[in-house]
Amino acid sequence: MNGIGNGRTIVHLRFELPPGKDVELMEQLRRLLETITPRVQLIEPDGAALDMTGSLPYFQRDARSLTEVIQLRVLAHFGVRSAAGTAPSRMLAAMACALTGPSRRTVIDDTPEAITNFLRTRPVRELPGVGAKAATTLADYGLHTVGDVADIPQVTLQRLLGARPGRTLHERAHGHDTTTVDPTPTPASMSSEHRFERDELDAAQHRRALLALADDLGARLRTSGQIATGVTCTVRYADASSTRRSRTLPEATQHTVLLARTAYALYTSLGLQRARVRSIALRADALRPDDRASRQLTLDNSDDKPLVIEAVTDRARARYGHNVLYPAALAIGTSPPAGHRQAAQAPRQRPAGGSRTGT
Repeated sequence: MNGIGNGRTIVHLRFELPPGKDVELMEQLRRLLETITPRVQLIEPDGAALDMTGSLPYFQRDARSLTEVIQLRVLAHFGVRSAAGTAPSRMLAAMACALTGPSRRTVIDDTPEAITNFLRTRPVRELPGVGAKAATTLADYGLHTVGDVADIPQVTLQRLLGARPGRTLHERAHGHDTTTVDPTPTPASMSSEHRFERDELDAAQHRRALLALADDLGARLRTSGQIATGVTCTVRYADASSTRRSRTLPEATQHTVLLARTAYALYTSLGLQRARVRSIALRADALRPDDRASRQLTLDNSDDKPLVIEAVTDRARARYGHNVLYPAALAIGTSPPAGHRQAAQAPRQRPAGGSRTGT
């Protein structure tokens, strides 16, 4: 494997944000980071990428030292701890950050040897774009680590995964990544997160949390008159690593049932088996006004009933409060999922005295 440096220095930060944080805190963090470099890109729900290539000579510090300064400033100004990965590319920086604990940093030097040493022993599933299905396919052929993948010809990967995925995986396994830090503000989004009281192994509880998050996001989208064009699901594990999957919706929506279906599909694509999950976050992406919504005509009326129930539920909640109606799957048998929003107050607990809907 011949990892190649490119002269860049990228820092990926993962913030340990307090419950109930809001968008304003993330914007305050952005402004602080921009005192180090103008090239800052916020990454929902709790991260940021910085291109510090020009900042190192300006501050006359090396990558490790300047990364430490950034973490100390974030802690001093906002009381927020962070994990940091520093590397010659966004891919490597993000991978390094995922393996790093709060208030610590992992630095990959901009040399072929350092990049190779870091990548070769990593499980192949840690490479961006390698989902459960691709990882299983590669494992069937004895390809478990990034080094295993880097040692076989590109044409073999293309036969296993397809032309484009095989070529992309071959490049990433050799440390090649040209993704840049884009300081352009991302389109408006709306997020909600559920943190389990203890690391949760039960897939049924994971799905209950996803439904509660979709229910919360759907209600907030409808109340604010917005629709989402995509959904992102982020699962954080007991070892502080995380996996994120995004999907563009077939048509922009604000309906809980459609958001929940997409959330379930994203969760299924992760292929989790007895994973110790610490938290799940769901984000409605690229929001726009709901007067721009359109619904594809279909002869299948299977979605009509849930949407009618949803309209009735919204009217009841507007009059009597959110807890008066909620999906039947969240009924009290065990404690219902609870979490916090990223742009508003904490999601509401479902009380035992509430009514249930059939979602």
